[in-house]
Amino acid sequence: MPPLHIGLLGAGGIARAHLPGWLELGARVSVHTQDGSAEKLSCEYAELGHDVTAVPTLDDLLADCRAVDICTPTPTHKELALAAVAAGRHVVCEKPLALTVPDAEEIAAAADAAGVRLHPAHVVRYFPAYAALRDAVVRGDLGTLAVLRFTRGGARPQWAPWFGDPAKSGGVIMDLMVHDIDIARWVAGDVVRVHARTRGSERATGAPADVVTATAVLTHTSGAISHISGLWGLPDQRFRTTFRVAGADGLLRHDSTAVPGFRITAQGARNANEGIPSSPMTESPYLAELREFAASWDDGTTRPRVSARDGIEAVRIASAAVESSRTGRAVELAPTPAHASASGPSETTDTATDTEEPPR
Repeated sequence: MPPLHIGLLGAGGIARAHLPGWLELGARVSVHTQDGSAEKLSCEYAELGHDVTAVPTLDDLLADCRAVDICTPTPTHKELALAAVAAGRHVVCEKPLALTVPDAEEIAAAADAAGVRLHPAHVVRYFPAYAALRDAVVRGDLGTLAVLRFTRGGARPQWAPWFGDPAKSGGVIMDLMVHDIDIARWVAGDVVRVHARTRGSERATGAPADVVTATAVLTHTSGAISHISGLWGLPDQRFRTTFRVAGADGLLRHDSTAVPGFRITAQGARNANEGIPSSPMTESPYLAELREFAASWDDGTTRPRVSARDGIEAVRIASAAVESSRTGRAVELAPTPAHASASGPSETTDTATDTEEPPR
């Protein structure tokens, strides 16, 4: 089989987190951006002897790659994913898959019809503390789950103008808290009710700094309750994540500040306000994620722990939380069908009583 060829869209912080993973997997990488930053990124890596090349157009990128990795601003995900699928390419797309449920469903349906894989890049599932939490729940170590609490917070994004515009990023709930929304569903099962509240002004990046907080309460089909809190703080706010998960037979807790972490860097140094969390491991969780995705393209038995449906459900729950925060009323979610698709079999409709261990 020829060497793995990846088309990377974007050259920002997340692209720089993904690129070393692809290179570790032996891929050659073509990079395209609309603002010309692909040339700078490719030159940096070419100087280090890596096979990274900037290409001038999207068509050039799609012409020859095996898969497309979308690391661009959220509003561009749908158009780029549909173009990649139409070209017959597998797609890895950063979270959230799209800003709306219909758009996320359209992307998944197109991938399914084209017979290509669609992988929403919910990388927190690959952070060891969260993977260990899921394993413990699947084994039954905690018994029947009761209350799950997740927090995630850091400096309010200032490094790209689209972050501060909720119409483009979805705000703190869709952009930041979607990580823990996905983890809560992964651990405790599907969600049937959401009640959320946001405090602070979500306004365009570049405006005077403001603290934005949000809380979402999720009711799961299993009866478990998840409390999810997000924070976009002042510029000196340290990035921190925690969880505390209680069941009938035990309690698990985690605090990211308690252990040193694997740190993704850009150009050898952490950029100001660059909100890429660390991981307490020697291997990048982004590498683990991409390795699992790539293995599934040729191996029919490899089931990545994130499916297309998982990406849709994360958007569905986050959208409900945004709506609840806007109206002040709880939002009821209808049960969704749990069926496998060509774009990625779902394995996360399980509840805390399941016994099947997630794939590694």
